[in-house]
Amino acid sequence: MTGRRGRLIALEGVDGCGKSTQAGLLAEHLGARLTFEPGATPLGRTLRTLVLEGDGDGPAIRAEALLMAADRAQHVAEVIEPELAAGRWVVTDRFSGSTLAYQGFGRGLDVAELAEVVSWATAGLEADLSILIDVPGPVARSRLAAARPDRLERLDEDFHRRVGDGFRALAAGDPTRWVVVDGAAGPDAVARAVAEAVAERLGRRGDPGGG
Repeated sequence: MTGRRGRLIALEGVDGCGKSTQAGLLAEHLGARLTFEPGATPLGRTLRTLVLEGDGDGPAIRAEALLMAADRAQHVAEVIEPELAAGRWVVTDRFSGSTLAYQGFGRGLDVAELAEVVSWATAGLEADLSILIDVPGPVARSRLAAARPDRLERLDEDFHRRVGDGFRALAAGDPTRWVVVDGAAGPDAVARAVAEAVAERLGRRGDPGGG
């Protein structure tokens, strides 16, 4: 322990982009705590079930956004903030960008208003770096074809196109906190690009200023 606060890195992107694989590889590379959203806490698992599982229509759109925010609030309080305060780095498979992309751009809620809800839920905590694993929509959808899709994954092509466009808009609007990595290459090549982006933006662990 150096007494420095840890760093929070979020892997973001549409379903099927490969971000879960990359989050695991990056956490292993960094020796960081790996976590995910939604559902990383006992409360979060219940909320995940309410939002994503089942065959019905699910919660109303605003209720869906609030349930995602509640999951994140518990995730920050129970998992992320204690790790960061102890000086450990955290890699999360999804964070605030996903709510803005899915419930904002995808579902059509006002993104600026939603950003205020997200910030309140995290007590102002932002990822030190959000990495968008960007792949063309057809590639992402083909990767999901063999999986059992959840309620959001079952939505139509237009929804997923809006989500992808939303992620790219978020990255373009905040280039100091976001980096875009081409996810169409093989997993090893993507992992190298992700690790290089982290080293460039945050330094390597143990470097001065790098945590």
